[in-house]
Amino acid sequence: MNSDKLSLKNMIFYGHHGVYPAEKELGQRIEVDVDLWTDFLRAAGTDDLSAAISYVDIYSTVKDTLERESYNLIEAMAVAICERIRDGYDVRKVTVRVRKPQPPVGGLMDSAEVEISRESDRD
Repeated sequence: MNSDKLSLKNMIFYGHHGVYPAEKELGQRIEVDVDLWTDFLRAAGTDDLSAAISYVDIYSTVKDTLERESYNLIEAMAVAICERIRDGYDVRKVTVRVRKPQPPVGGLMDSAEVEISRESDRD
């Protein structure tokens, strides 16, 4: 069984997410990485986009997930993204990292990040 990986790094979105009212009112930048494992054999052999998982489609899935709802927690964002990708595409495993740059922690901090991985229920 082949285990090939597609990665989309540092996708940047602007959304009204967070626990605090100011975060939801003003909005903020959210950064997302996605790694997904699948089999590239057919896509590579045919050199045909229709046989591949389009990273444009993955980007659109992440964007839609973050723009259609407001989340309190980056954990909830990561799980929602992961489940939509796992359920919508032929993947063996998905890893999602969601970062909130400069979170409101009362001091200086580069970012807060969560990472989750889920494997497909498919054989």
